[in-house]
Amino acid sequence: MKKIKKLKKPLTVEQKIARRNLISFGTFFALGGAAFGGWKWLLNSPAEQTGVTGRAHKPLRRALNQTELLFRRIFSDDHLVRTYPKSRAAQRVRENSHIGMRDPGFCVEDWRLVVTGVDGKQLQLSIDDIRALPKTEIVYDFKCVEGWDQIQHWAGVRMVDFIRHFQLEESAQKKYMGLETPDGKYYVGVDRESALHPQTILAYEMNDRPLTDGHGAPLRLIIPVKYGIKNLKRIGTMSFSDTRPRDYWAEQGYDYYSGL
Repeated sequence: MKKIKKLKKPLTVEQKIARRNLISFGTFFALGGAAFGGWKWLLNSPAEQTGVTGRAHKPLRRALNQTELLFRRIFSDDHLVRTYPKSRAAQRVRENSHIGMRDPGFCVEDWRLVVTGVDGKQLQLSIDDIRALPKTEIVYDFKCVEGWDQIQHWAGVRMVDFIRHFQLEESAQKKYMGLETPDGKYYVGVDRESALHPQTILAYEMNDRPLTDGHGAPLRLIIPVKYGIKNLKRIGTMSFSDTRPRDYWAEQGYDYYSGL
C-alpha cells in the first residue's frame, strides 16, 4: 500500500511574520558580523611604509592604487565636468582650510610665482604677468572629500595656456606637477593629464573679484576633475618631475590621485 502523505498545515499569519523576522534578523547579524570581522581585519592589518604616501593600512592603500589605475585608464580631455550659469554660483563661497596661509610675514604685493623648469631655470612671475594672459571663467560644482559640494565661479588663466605662453612645454611633458604654498607648509602633486586638462585654471578671481585671503590670494589652483584637497591655495612654487612630488594629504593616508 502506498503511504499517504500527511498534508502540511498552512502557516498562520503570525507564523509567517515570525519566520520573516527570523530570516531578516539572521541575515542582519550575519552581514553585521562579516562587516565587523572585515573592519577588525583591516584595523589589524600592517600599515604601509611611509613615503610619498603614508598612514594608511596596506590593503586600503592597495585599493586606492587600483582605483587610481581605473580612473587613469578612462581619463580623457573630452570628459568635461558639468558647468552652470553664473547665476547659480554661491555668493558666500565656503572656506575649508588655511594650511600654508598663516605666515604673518606674507605680503600679497611682494608675491611671486616661482616656476622651475626641467633645465633648472626659474621664472619669477607677478600676478600682473599672469593677468596679462587670456582669461577663462568656469562655474562648476566644487567637491570636497568631506562630503560637501558647492557651485562656485572662478576665473584665471588655463593651465595649458600658461604652459604654452611661458614655453614650458618640455617641462610639462614630465609625469607630475608639484605645487607648494610660499611657506612650503601645504603642497600637492598632480598628474600631468589632470594638470593639463582643458578646465584646469590658475585662478586669480572669484565671483568677478580678486581672490580673498581665505581663498588663496593672489593665485590658486582650480582643477575641476579633482577633489578640493588638490586645489592648492596661494601657489608659491611650481615644478615638474617624473616621480611623484610630495603631497600633504597623501602623507596623512588619503588617496594621492583624488580624481572625480
